[in-house]
Amino acid sequence: MESLSRYFDLKRHNTDIKTEVVAGLTTFLAMAYITVVNPAILSDAGMDFGAVFVATCIAAAFGSIAMGILGNYPIAMAPGMGQNAFFAYGIVLGLGHTWQTALGAVFLSGIIFIVMSVLPIREWLINAIPKNLKLGIAAGIGFFLGFIALKNAGIVIDNPATLVSFGALTDIGPLLCMVGFALIATLTVRKITGAVILGMLVAAMLGWIFGGAEFKGVLSVPPSIAPVFLELDIAAAFDLSMITVILTLLLVDVFDTAGTMVGVANRANLTDEHGKMPRLGRALLSDSGATVVGSLAGTSSTTSFIESAAGVEAGGRTGLTAVTTGVLFLLCLFFAPLAQSIPSYASAAALLFVACLMLRSLSDIDWDDYTESAPAVVCALAMPLSFSIADGIGLGFVTYVAIKLLSGRPGDCPIAVYVIAAVFAGKFAFLS
Repeated sequence: MESLSRYFDLKRHNTDIKTEVVAGLTTFLAMAYITVVNPAILSDAGMDFGAVFVATCIAAAFGSIAMGILGNYPIAMAPGMGQNAFFAYGIVLGLGHTWQTALGAVFLSGIIFIVMSVLPIREWLINAIPKNLKLGIAAGIGFFLGFIALKNAGIVIDNPATLVSFGALTDIGPLLCMVGFALIATLTVRKITGAVILGMLVAAMLGWIFGGAEFKGVLSVPPSIAPVFLELDIAAAFDLSMITVILTLLLVDVFDTAGTMVGVANRANLTDEHGKMPRLGRALLSDSGATVVGSLAGTSSTTSFIESAAGVEAGGRTGLTAVTTGVLFLLCLFFAPLAQSIPSYASAAALLFVACLMLRSLSDIDWDDYTESAPAVVCALAMPLSFSIADGIGLGFVTYVAIKLLSGRPGDCPIAVYVIAAVFAGKFAFLS
């Protein structure tokens, strides 16, 4: 115990082992929904649910433990929301690539992120992208996740005349999705730990009782990971058409990671006098390394989770919190039957709530400067309406550059913005 205290420097952070373990449990309960939602989304791309469940737990465990040991931050990791939606609905179902090729793209984006993590490129790229475009990207992913949630629950259905319309809202799926969503929001307001997972479970239990879903048990030996393990197709990911896909995966991962890390570190008072994070390189290396490991295991990009703030609120201040969360993800491997018992409308309730959280970024956009706000809005709206995170980001960058140039403010665009806009413009012109 003394060695643990010394390694994680518990005394300097004014914490102890018990507090850190409780904080780790709190973080786990806040983000355990990903073990259900991630396999549910990736199974839409043709991947085996049970195998992805195992890959999700492994990626989350590896990333969280690596973050705790290398970075000594109370920041847990898992396959990210938004990245998994882009993987399934953008790369596979939207562009028609195989899920093996999509895993290859995740692998390559992770390798590039690793290189960036050990070079000054990371700060250059993060600082070069305009703040309002970052906010628009986050909001767009929120809109996209919300649209997917409503679609998966049957609340929104396709309509040949109007593209979309309401489904039968009194059917068991739409009804229990909204019950679960309302419960999640209510429990969150009341600051109940594990609100998301509790809301999902209540919606699922009501489905089991009223015949809307099948209960398959609680505990068992973990499913085989073989259907997705090392099944990535790296060679296919080198195709020219994958350039914008890899760029999108990289951009979303970099921005998501940077924003989450800084936010949680500030909340825990772990930044220095200049507001910067010590050991940032090691923290980013943990994140990027987890993406590579996750792609090998068979899941979409792994990233830092904002739900780590729940553990910080419970007193977590060191990497021991993240290590505890990682160990709990390994124990979660034995709960596969319970995860497979959660119907899509229950996981949609969690997805819809996560969408609401991501849409908060709209409030921080500079609405008085139309050269900033207009591209951000275009980016956010294009994602759900094109059913593509990549196309939404691309249209946002192209619009941003065009408006700045026409407004006589070319100096507002850093070189990185011009490069990214040019890449997407080429994609729209020649690869669409």
